[in-house]
Amino acid sequence: MQEERQNRALKAFQEFLTTPLETQLERHQYNSPESAALALFHNVTATVPAYKAFLTEHGINPASIQTFEDFQNLPLINKENYLQHHLLADLCRNGQLETCDMIAVSSGSTGKPTFWPRFVADEFQIATRFEQIFHNSFNADTKPTLAVICFTLGTWVGGMYTTNCCRYLASKGYPITVVTPGNNKEEIFRVVQELGTAFEQVVLLGYPPFLKDVIDSGIARDVEWQRYQIKLVLAGEVFSEEWRSLVGERVGSKHPCYDSAALYGTADAAVLGNETPLSICIRRFLANHPDAARSLFGESRLPTLVQYDPLSRYFEVDDDRSLLFSGDNGIPLVRYHIADSGGVLAYDAMLKFLAEWQFNPVETLQREGGRGIHPLPFIYVFGRSNFTVSYFGANIYPENVTVGLEQPVIKEWVTGKFVLQVKEDADKNRFLSVVVELAPGVEGSEEKQEAIASSIHSHLLRLNSEFSNYVPAEYQMPQVALAPTGDPEYFPIGVKHRYTRKN
Repeated sequence: MQEERQNRALKAFQEFLTTPLETQLERHQYNSPESAALALFHNVTATVPAYKAFLTEHGINPASIQTFEDFQNLPLINKENYLQHHLLADLCRNGQLETCDMIAVSSGSTGKPTFWPRFVADEFQIATRFEQIFHNSFNADTKPTLAVICFTLGTWVGGMYTTNCCRYLASKGYPITVVTPGNNKEEIFRVVQELGTAFEQVVLLGYPPFLKDVIDSGIARDVEWQRYQIKLVLAGEVFSEEWRSLVGERVGSKHPCYDSAALYGTADAAVLGNETPLSICIRRFLANHPDAARSLFGESRLPTLVQYDPLSRYFEVDDDRSLLFSGDNGIPLVRYHIADSGGVLAYDAMLKFLAEWQFNPVETLQREGGRGIHPLPFIYVFGRSNFTVSYFGANIYPENVTVGLEQPVIKEWVTGKFVLQVKEDADKNRFLSVVVELAPGVEGSEEKQEAIASSIHSHLLRLNSEFSNYVPAEYQMPQVALAPTGDPEYFPIGVKHRYTRKN
C-alpha cells in the first residue's frame, strides 16, 4: 500500500471537512492566483514526464520561467499536441497511472474516446463548487435535502463525479441524502414520489433538456412537483433565462436566483466554475437588456455566466477570445486550450459596468436574504464557435432561436429541441430553416407553424443586431417545419442532440 497516496487522500479530506465554505471563497483575496499558477507549473514540470517532454520539444528550460509574465508566454497545450501525443501514464504524476483511482471517459467531437484519470483528492476541490450551490443557493446546510442524480451513470464523468461530490457534502455535515436513478425517467419519478415528502426539498441534477423532459413528462403523469420544493443543478448546455423561468414555473419555483444553478464543467478538469445567485441575478438583468449584454460580451447572444475560484482553476483568455485554464487534476493541465470562446471579468469591473446601466445586483439580492454574494471573478462562456450558422453574413446562434420557442402558448406545443439550417430553394435563394420538435401528443398545424416562425423572427430581431442589420427584410422570416417527438431524421431518441446542421 502506498503511504504517500493514503496521506494525500487523508489530508485533502480533512481540509475539505474542516475548512468553512466562507474561508475557501475568500482565499484568493489573500493569496495570489498568479503565484499559485506559477507554482503549479513548477510542480508539474518536476513530476509529470509528458509535460517535461513537451517543454523540451519547444526548447523551454523550466528554470527560465520565473515570473508570471514568463508563464504567460508558455505554449498552450490541447488534446492534439499534448494529450494524444503521450502515453496516458506519462500524463500523470511520476509517470504512474496508479497514482489515480478512477478513470472517466469522454468521446468529444470526434467520437474517439479520451481517458481522464483522477484521484479522490482531486474531487474534494470540486466538491466545494457543489457546496457553493447547496449552501448559498439552496440553504441545504439547514434543510434535509434529497439529491437525485439524473446524469447518465457509467464511465462518463457527470454522474459518478456528481454523486461523489454530493456524498462528500453529507460527510461534511450537510443533511443531504443521495439517490442515483441516472437518466432512467421511471426511476426518477419513483424515487421522487416515494421519498420526496420525507425531505424539505428535492434537488434534481442533470442536463437541461433531459430535466425539462423529466418535468414535462412528470406533469403529464400527474406528478405534483410543487409538493417537493424542487431545485435544479444543471450542466452541459447553455440555456436562456426564459428557459429558467419556464421550467421554474412548472415546478413551482418562486425565487429564480436561488432555485437553480448551472455548472461550467468539462471532462478535462471537472467543474471549472458555477452559477451563483449573484451571477444569475446579473444574467437575468442582461437577458432583459440586450444592448447592455452586447456591450459587455460583444455578441448578440447570452453566454453562460459563472463565478470561479482562481486558486482552483486559473483562467486566461487567448488572442482569439478562447478560454485557457490551469489546474491540478489526475492529469494536471497548464495553460490548457479548451476551445471554448468567452472571457473573464473581474468582480469590481462587473459591478462598475452594471452601475453604468443603473443596476445594482448586490442590493437586489440583499432584498432576498443576501446569500451567494462573494467577490469572485466571472467567466462568460459561449461554447464552441462552430455551433452557429451564417446567414447573409450574420451569425445566427441557437440561443437566439430558443427564446422564440419559450414564449407563452408556444412553449406548450414544443419540447424545446430544434434544428437550425441555412438552405436553398429551387431558385438557389437562401432561407433560414428551423425544424421544431413537437411535444408528445401535440399535432402540427399551419397556424402553429406561423405562430412559431413569427415568435422566432421577433426575438431574432430583438436579440441579434447582425440579423436585423445584415439580413434583408424579405429574407428574415424563418421557414418552420414541425416534426413529431423522436423524429428519426431530426430528433432520434438516445442520441445527443445537435441544434445546428451545416450544408
